[in-house]
Amino acid sequence: LSAFCPTGIPFDGGLRCLCWKILLNYLPLEKALWSSLLKKQRDLYSQFLKEMIIQPGIAKANLGVSREDVTLEDHPLNPNPDSRWNTYFKDNEVLLQIDKDVRRLYPDMAFFQRPTDYPCLLILDPQNEFETLRKRVEQTTLKSQTVARNRSGVTNVRSGSPLKTTPNSLSEYEVLPNGCEAHWEVVERILFIYAKLNPGIAYVQGMNEIVGPLYYTFATDPNSEWKEHAEADTFFCFTNLMAEIRDNFIKSLDDSQCGITYKMEKVYSTLKEKDVELYLKLQEQNIKPQFFAFRWLTLLLSQEFLLPDVIRIWDSLFADDNRFDFLLLVCCAMLTLIRDQLLEGDFTLNMRLLQDYPISDVHLILKKAKELQDSK
Repeated sequence: LSAFCPTGIPFDGGLRCLCWKILLNYLPLEKALWSSLLKKQRDLYSQFLKEMIIQPGIAKANLGVSREDVTLEDHPLNPNPDSRWNTYFKDNEVLLQIDKDVRRLYPDMAFFQRPTDYPCLLILDPQNEFETLRKRVEQTTLKSQTVARNRSGVTNVRSGSPLKTTPNSLSEYEVLPNGCEAHWEVVERILFIYAKLNPGIAYVQGMNEIVGPLYYTFATDPNSEWKEHAEADTFFCFTNLMAEIRDNFIKSLDDSQCGITYKMEKVYSTLKEKDVELYLKLQEQNIKPQFFAFRWLTLLLSQEFLLPDVIRIWDSLFADDNRFDFLLLVCCAMLTLIRDQLLEGDFTLNMRLLQDYPISDVHLILKKAKELQDSK
């Protein structure tokens, strides 16, 4: 599979989708095992939907119907931290943050606002009156709170691109008819279930930028049998990818050997090895790696390029045997390709270059990264 690294994985026939599933350890290499494994995992995901979205939704919908069944133990005002209602309200805080972030995924593309061909029938069955995540967001009176774990750089947008603004009210979004759901709603569900299953990290801003390209790739799979299960397959591939990069999102690990600070410093130590003049210039101007490399590394460059180019970069990153060592070389390549401008520029100009990277040809960047890799 690594042989695809220099040229990218072809999209034709769903080959990229298949390769990503193998590279992210969702599917084994042995084809004979695929159908049974996929069935098992997709059934498991349906179980997650029932337990974490449908059950709480039914409980909420029934509240007004069966008042006599509401005991003190299950009352919404019950202060007990183990109360189901307490959990429900805490989940709402996480859900509101996810909702805010997924609605603005790739605003320059219509894809995430469009209805999916495969809405989740388990949840959207017209026979059911229970609450969906979208209804839950619309009905909640909790004010959206910024997740405290958001750190500098994650939500920076490129100064050259239109700002990702959040409409003032939910009504400003196109409302799809009953029985339909937009692709962003599917992404919301994936992130909400991930947060519920991983309470130690829950949801941190920026995860939406990691799940977006994965879901887009699987939801546009030319093979309709696989495309239909894009949600479940994305969930497990995202979970596996997060297992490898989640330390970047955990603030308490920032300064540990597995944390983001160590990786940012590694970008500079690699640059020092490859281009000492440029390294010294950035040091002299006090341009710290966290000013730009934080976002590059944490979000796997997903905010620096257009989505098709991000997907092409991810072909190479996922195919990397050393798991994201190649990402450090891509970052170095990005720096060396604009070395002349950086050597001439002052602090302000250089910061602008790094925060709004000027080269859009990712093939050139990957070629340079491969040269750096081979020059070891």
